[in-house]
Amino acid sequence: MMKLSRFLNSNRNALGKATDVRDGSALHALTFQAGISTGGKSSIQDRVFAPYSVFKGKAALSVEPVLPTFSKFGSGNLRVDRRGSMMLTFLPAIGERKYDHEKRQKFALSATEVGSLLSMGPKDSCEFFHDPSMLSSNAGQVRKNLSIKPHADGSGYFISLSVANNILKTAERFTVPVTTAEFTVLKTACSFALPHIMGWDRLTTPVPGTLASKLSKVDPQMPDLEWDK
Repeated sequence: MMKLSRFLNSNRNALGKATDVRDGSALHALTFQAGISTGGKSSIQDRVFAPYSVFKGKAALSVEPVLPTFSKFGSGNLRVDRRGSMMLTFLPAIGERKYDHEKRQKFALSATEVGSLLSMGPKDSCEFFHDPSMLSSNAGQVRKNLSIKPHADGSGYFISLSVANNILKTAERFTVPVTTAEFTVLKTACSFALPHIMGWDRLTTPVPGTLASKLSKVDPQMPDLEWDK
């Protein structure tokens, strides 16, 4: 997969105008066009861009699966080299339906964290903490905190991400209110993607050896990791 920024910057809409990477409506349009482009014959080079995006007044939230990568061992066997995740991307608003992609922040939900999200009831909340330097002398220098809390009236949830960077002396916070319907779509999508980010779809649907060899290579254009910008 391409990085979202590279994809948005390199594509143009049907009218031939450059796409504003900050424009929420443009992101919707490009996602729709990409979905159509894979409707015919596909090949191993085809990439599908289908994030589930929620655009609100102060911030936007985009969610998409990041598939695992595999390495070969033995006589053509594959094993998981890097586990997949559900990548949440937050973008701050800078105008009406315009969002600053350069100031995005990411949070990668592991399979177990996805399980916590899926088990949430209408009155439940959950919280996750990520630290890239955990168990090292730099622990706590950069810390991300994702929380999901229900609305008081039961109409949905607040999905919030706080990022504290003691190295850069910065503190950022994004809050995206989602309706019950939007949260249901998010949970259903995560449930569908869970076996894929674990690599278990390869167990139930084996691929031919030559195709497996191509799939085992790490794709340099896959979406950013959580701590990349």
